[in-house]
Amino acid sequence: MATALKSFLNSPVGPKTSHFWGPVANWGFVIAGLVDMNKPAEMISGNMTGAMCVYSGLFMRFAWMVQPRNYLLLACHASNESVQLYQLSRWARVQGYLGKKEPEAQQ
Repeated sequence: MATALKSFLNSPVGPKTSHFWGPVANWGFVIAGLVDMNKPAEMISGNMTGAMCVYSGLFMRFAWMVQPRNYLLLACHASNESVQLYQLSRWARVQGYLGKKEPEAQQ
C-alpha cells in the first residue's frame, strides 16, 4: 500500500504536478454550471456559454494529445462541455432560436 501511494505521489500525473491540480481546479467550472441549472434561463449569457464550450472543446483535445495523456483533464472538460451545451440550449430556447420564444414571466 505504501509503495502504491508513493508511486502515485511521484508519478508524472500525480499531485506534485499541474497535470493533477489543473483539472482539480477546473472542476469548479462544472460545479458552477450545475448550480446555474437552477437559475432562470434569462440570466444565461450566450456569449460566455459559447466561449466556455469552445474552451472545453479545445482543452479536451489538448488533454488527449499531451504526453502523458491527462485523463482527469479530459473528463473534467467533457463534463463541462456537456453542462455548457445544456446551458446553451436553455439560452437558445429562451431567445427563440429553438422554436417559439417562451413568454416572459409576469410579476
